[in-house]
Amino acid sequence: MARYNLTHLKELEAESIFIIREVFAQFENPGILFSGGKDSIVVTHLARKAFWPAKIPFPLVHIDTGHNFPETISFRDNLVDELGVNLVVASVQKSIDAGRVREETGKNASRNWLQITTLLDSIEENKFDALMGGARRDEEKARAKERFFSHRDEFGQWDPKNQRPELWNLFNGKKNQGEHFRVFPISNWTEMDVWQYILSENIDIPSLYIAHEREVIRRDGTWLPKSEFTQLREGEKIEKKKIRFRTLGDITITGGIESDADTLEKIVFEVSALRQTERGNRSDDKRSETAMEDRKKEGYF
Repeated sequence: MARYNLTHLKELEAESIFIIREVFAQFENPGILFSGGKDSIVVTHLARKAFWPAKIPFPLVHIDTGHNFPETISFRDNLVDELGVNLVVASVQKSIDAGRVREETGKNASRNWLQITTLLDSIEENKFDALMGGARRDEEKARAKERFFSHRDEFGQWDPKNQRPELWNLFNGKKNQGEHFRVFPISNWTEMDVWQYILSENIDIPSLYIAHEREVIRRDGTWLPKSEFTQLREGEKIEKKKIRFRTLGDITITGGIESDADTLEKIVFEVSALRQTERGNRSDDKRSETAMEDRKKEGYF
């Protein structure tokens, strides 16, 4: 008798597709949080597989800080055109202009925290009752506490001490009016799983993940990309290095690593030997020991 065995990637894929279909079955108006990073790209690819040959039945939702990598926006727009899906863009700049949030000042100013208000406003305006994201448990200790179905109260806040059990692949999407869920289909994946899957599925990714010679600034132990939003501090200078990025956020807070990994195969090999977490070069996570959890409690991704 022939034996049927799944590879670990196919097992992860099947689990994620099951969760995406559960979202479609349980919620009335879900969406996919799309940043243009590798994890949200993989979630979108999985959603495409889950409903093929039909189109993805969810809009892509992008919280635009205005401080994005140009390559990320270009990649987002091209993918939306290819898939033929709806794109919902919520602008942090509009939130600032409307007086909903105040722009941070100082040498470590960032728009990362400001995304919370813009995201929650978009959820209310579009009446989303579930938003799927690409967060994974291996990324950061606060994200390790998340369930697949992560409940948010009527204020959009998350309580890590009050989460619902998820036994035998049963997911409880019941909620009161005004509440919603964040759902993380690839929560059980690791960074290595993501890259191996991208390689095996030949998924297009932004060029930022591939090592290229870039103009960068050395700051706080990492290489920040040169941009119109990044001001040189005393003693800093612009250098040219062969750099790639392991995770993508605002151009002002995303640090790169020196690398020769200019193919997917080389990235997989490089990730297998790295000992620092992929968010280790994100300045927004270095503000405090509980920076991510504090943001999530307020309504962050």
